[in-house]
Amino acid sequence: MLSIHDRAYKLCDSVSRREAMRIGGVSAFGLSLAQLLKSQATASQDETARRGKAKSVILFWLSGGPPQHESWDPKPDAPQEVRGECGVIDSATPGLKVGELMPLTARLTDHMAVLRAVVSNDNSHSSSGYQMLTGVPHVPLSRENATSKAPNLWPSLGAIIRTLRGDRGGLPASITLPRYIANVGEILWPGQDAGFLGRKFDPWLLNCDPSEASFHLPGLDFPEGLSPLRFSDRRGLLKQLDDTARQLDQQRQVQSFGDHSQQAIDLLAGGKARQAFDLSRENAATRDRYGRNKFGQSVLLSRRLVEAGVSLVQVNWQQIEEKENNGSWDTHKKHNESLKGWLMPRMDQSYSALIEDLEQRGMLDDTLVAWVGEFGHTPKFNKNAGRDHWGHCFSVALAGAGIQGGVVHGQSDKHAAFPLDGQVAPRDIAATIFHCLGYEPETQMIDQLGRPLSISQGRPIWPILT
Repeated sequence: MLSIHDRAYKLCDSVSRREAMRIGGVSAFGLSLAQLLKSQATASQDETARRGKAKSVILFWLSGGPPQHESWDPKPDAPQEVRGECGVIDSATPGLKVGELMPLTARLTDHMAVLRAVVSNDNSHSSSGYQMLTGVPHVPLSRENATSKAPNLWPSLGAIIRTLRGDRGGLPASITLPRYIANVGEILWPGQDAGFLGRKFDPWLLNCDPSEASFHLPGLDFPEGLSPLRFSDRRGLLKQLDDTARQLDQQRQVQSFGDHSQQAIDLLAGGKARQAFDLSRENAATRDRYGRNKFGQSVLLSRRLVEAGVSLVQVNWQQIEEKENNGSWDTHKKHNESLKGWLMPRMDQSYSALIEDLEQRGMLDDTLVAWVGEFGHTPKFNKNAGRDHWGHCFSVALAGAGIQGGVVHGQSDKHAAFPLDGQVAPRDIAATIFHCLGYEPETQMIDQLGRPLSISQGRPIWPILT
């Protein structure tokens, strides 16, 4: 079951969503989805920005922090309390060894650039996550259970892309699935929305489980008793009501209401946008390859969404409630057991499936895939056989459009605890992603007060770019 979640808030012009639906006449039409399409993003794209190779980006987000030691930066010569129980294997890149629990991914490293010296200097999920999601450090650092409030209102990468590119083809420019990221108690991390750009640029949040047999996008079926003929009649009625509403109220929300109503109509009526959510169009072998679980099928759905024209899709790792540490990468207990039992196998399967699938379809050349989490893990194990939070040196992998494959950038010390060279910050990763999409750091976005701001304070990581 999939649902699109949004908050019941007043917009900046003080017209509520319920009022907008009433004024626009959508309640008479029966299209609840139109509520969720508040604003057609108007492009403020810098026309002079150099066009990059990437048409789209998939953020393969591993909530809880993937450990560098068992993935991209193993230390086989370190003491047991540092290296852990897992061995290493050769990869497709000469000289690059990775953790033995990544056999499928290891075969594909010729498409990837590995960053081994990423530093956020933040050891808290929500504040380091904010930095990785936005490219801007949280104030202050290492603040757990942080929420979206000033001064930490920098927009997410997806929101920035939405304001730069605008929505097209019946779908928003940015989508997050299959759930938001939150700490225990459902405390949502900051950096997941549009912040100071305004709510109309929030990425769509799809709260869903694409692995369910009944998976569909709600609001895209004709209401009971509504035939195609009546649909056509209601569509004409909607136009009349919208025309009347525009005469009664010239507020920006009502002026734009016709656009997002039309977007809902386009999805309901069918076409490429609606088909993107129909996983039944995939053959069984492909679905099996990604993994018949919530995360694996979400990754498959991300490929379908970028194929349909979405510019940025963020796929958040999903907890497995019955597992240790709730099945997340936050492995404070039984680290090795968790990695071997479910974390690494599921990650390795879905990530490698995505890279292979994109390549076979000829999409990897214009799709950038970022393998990332909020931080890494401590060099040494704790008393509970777990590793704790570590933002002082960790790994990220980038693959696809604009990225030079088969390279390693940066080096950590003998315990993967601190960088020795090639250090990069989250802002540099953000700048690299923007560059691959055709936007340099100086590209301007406009906040709600009309102020122009550069999209990034970082610099592209030139050694890994083609």
